[in-house]
Parts: sequence; C-alpha cells; structure tokens
Amino acid sequence: MERGLFPTTVVGSMPRPQYVRDLIESQVEGGGSSGDFRRMMDSAIPYVAQMQELAGIDIISDGEWRRKSYVGVIADICSGFDLSIKEVLGQRQTWHVVTSKIEVVNPGLLAREARFLKLHTGRNVKVALPSPYLLGERMWDPDLSSAAYPTRRDFTEALVPVLRQELEALRDEGVAIAQFDDPHLCLFVDPKVRAGYDDPQAELAYCVDLLNRVVKGVDGVRLAIHLCRRNKGRAGWVGEGGYEPILPALANLKVDVLMLEFAIPAAGDFAVLRDLPERFDIGLGCVDCRSSHIDTPDEIADRVRRAAQYVAPERILLHPDCGFAPGSAADIPLDEAYLKLRNEFLAAEMLREEFR
Repeated sequence: MERGLFPTTVVGSMPRPQYVRDLIESQVEGGGSSGDFRRMMDSAIPYVAQMQELAGIDIISDGEWRRKSYVGVIADICSGFDLSIKEVLGQRQTWHVVTSKIEVVNPGLLAREARFLKLHTGRNVKVALPSPYLLGERMWDPDLSSAAYPTRRDFTEALVPVLRQELEALRDEGVAIAQFDDPHLCLFVDPKVRAGYDDPQAELAYCVDLLNRVVKGVDGVRLAIHLCRRNKGRAGWVGEGGYEPILPALANLKVDVLMLEFAIPAAGDFAVLRDLPERFDIGLGCVDCRSSHIDTPDEIADRVRRAAQYVAPERILLHPDCGFAPGSAADIPLDEAYLKLRNEFLAAEMLREEFR
C-alpha cells in the first residue's frame, strides 16, 4: 500500500439507509431469499463506496452494509449460533449467542466481500474483523453456551483458528488493511470496568495474546486494531478515561496500526501518544461520529496538529472515532457522515500543505 502524508480512512461501518436496514432484517428473519439479498446488496455497496471516494477518502470500506452488526458477522461464517434477546445499553435487542460447537460453513466470506468492493473502486480497501476476545465477551452466555463451551475462554480459544483463516484470505485477496475491532479491550481504561475483574492486567494480557496468535506470521497486509469506548450513537459512549491504564498491553500487540479515538473528551490527553512504541502508526480519531455536529476542517486539523506534537506526522492516519453504524439499527443520517468525511479530507489537504 502506497503511503502519502496523512492518509484518510473510515473505521468501517457507514450509516445504512432504511431500505438497507430493511434488507438486512428480511435476511435475518428469513423473509428474503439469499439470492435476493445478494442481488440487492450488490447494487447498494457501490453507492457507499463511491460516496467515500467523492468525499476524498483514501482507504475505504464497503460500509459493512452486509452485516447486521460488526460482531455478529461471525455467525455468517460459522454455525453454532442462535439468535437470542439480550439487554444492550438499556434496550432489548436480538443477539447471536453461541449454543453449540462452532463449525466454519462459509470460509473466506470477508475476502469475497472485499473482492466485490475492489471491483467497484480503484482505492485501497480495508476490512474489519471482530477480535476473539470481543466475541467471547459478547456471544458467550453462561446459561446458553456452557454445554458447548464450559467457559468463555473455551469459546475464545476455538475462535483463534477461524479468525486466522479469514485474515489469511483477506491477505490473499490484497486488502490494504485488515482491522480487528476490540472496544472491550479499550473499556479497561475505565476504573469501573477494571473493578469488575479480579486481575484486570491478566485479562488484558489474555486479550492481547489471543489477537497475537491470530496474526502471528501473517505478512503482506497491514494489521490494525480499533479501540473505542463503545459507540452509543447520539447517546454518546460507555467507557471513560485516557489510554494510560492499557498502554503496557497495547505495547505488546503485534499489529502495525493502533486506531484510537480522540474526538471525544472522554479519550483523555494527546500526550499519551508519546508513550506508544514508534513501530506503531497511529490512526487518529479526529472526527466525531456520534453527535450531529459536523466538525469543520479546522476543528479536525487542530486535533491532528495537537497529536503531531507527540507523533511524527508520517505515522498519522486520519479517521472518525468509530464506525458510524456499528449495528444495523443505528440511525445516523448518511448525508451527515458524508459531510464529516468530506471535511476529514479537506483537513488532510490543509495538513499536507503545512507539513510537506
């Protein structure tokens, strides 16, 4: 992947128009055939790709429009999951839960999605995968899962070879960035979350070890991890606190890019960036993805300038704090996201002129 100064990207998900949300729900509920779903979604994906291109984004995604959620995509790759009702951030939602031994039934799914995206853009593309630790936190239930996997760790161990196989397929497909999403790792910045574990540092070390085993020896693709404090859309975020408590864990990750959020005040001070190893490029969350406020190019550029006091400009990528629609029910206007991405590009243009 060729690198210019201040490349721009997205985290992954883009807002879904109502017809895309309806299409996803019809597939989940069995109201539409797989052929219909594929045909209609294949018509929709080029639109979201071209929208990112027109906004000026260098490394694009397919908006994750095919996914019900960024986590639940594992249930499209493997059998062993059932839909359940779960309380999530105060709302009742359908949720995939592992109930029997997982078996890969749709290998290379993400690579095939990337292949389709590459047919419709000349830009570099990225694809996000959920981390094994995150899947364990979200999809293992002590009552519903223990017959198949007695402990949460039994389940996460079973996920490592599955995710590695998907990663290798993405590498072989030629994606520019394969990104692992793990907001739960990032929640350990919050003292309330750490208090819920007997040994939070050991838990962090286990999370990092899982991911390092997935990526070990995989070259030919840039590896990234996205860390955020959970995205509640208009309602804000879940975790609070700067990155300092998880810095030792981050330093042990065998990835190329740390994609961090800094547009929200809960993310803490930019000075923490100086304590990260120089081998990491820094994906800088410099665009607010939650509120209706559309950051101006000057506001975005100012955040990057503050980060550049501690990180060489050549190491910085620009992106929003998180995906615009991590779940299919997220209700952020698509035009709002487009304007934010356009201003991200305009900020990058300003910065390139300043730092060239």
